[in-house]
Amino acid sequence: MNQPLALFVQASDPVSQAGVIAELRDWPEVRVVETATAADVGIVVTDEVDEEAIRMLKSVQRNGCARVVLVTTRIDDSGLVAAVEAGVSGLLRRTEATAMALVGVVRLAAAGDGSVPPDLLGRLLREVGRVQRQVLTPRGLSFTGLSKREINVLRLVADGLDTGEIAHHLSYSERTIKNVIHDVTTRLQLRNRSQAVAYAMREGLI
Repeated sequence: MNQPLALFVQASDPVSQAGVIAELRDWPEVRVVETATAADVGIVVTDEVDEEAIRMLKSVQRNGCARVVLVTTRIDDSGLVAAVEAGVSGLLRRTEATAMALVGVVRLAAAGDGSVPPDLLGRLLREVGRVQRQVLTPRGLSFTGLSKREINVLRLVADGLDTGEIAHHLSYSERTIKNVIHDVTTRLQLRNRSQAVAYAMREGLI
């Protein structure tokens, strides 16, 4: 039999924390632990996704629990994006957070999968599209953090072209190509152009 998943529960008030812990005690698939460092998955319970909620999410992660599920009463579009940016692995509304549903989301999080209610997923996708159209695209960027020019340069590096050949192919100076490669490796904390190419391939960019 598999070992039960270790869960750490933190809530914005003690009553909610005690209630969630009590609900989970009868489920053999999970066990509640007292510290985030000993947990496979953290559960954060809040009324809304505000600054306090984000602090709790990040605190659980800093203390060694990378996968966190958020249970919240209210969530608007900005809160949804903030929760995703804070690294939540799953999200549940309190009204839907039965013990069975919570255990299901926790198991998905432990496996490295995410879980968001369908209506919230639709809102998140619309918000992602808005950010891409209104913020990133006008600046020549994408969610990968790479511009179209940077991707084109890495694609040619992967094809085996040297700096001069890339400059000729893209009608840039060699200095510009060197600067592009330097900017990419520095920003992504990579050691060299080979690692930059490996990153781009791993992310499906080239």
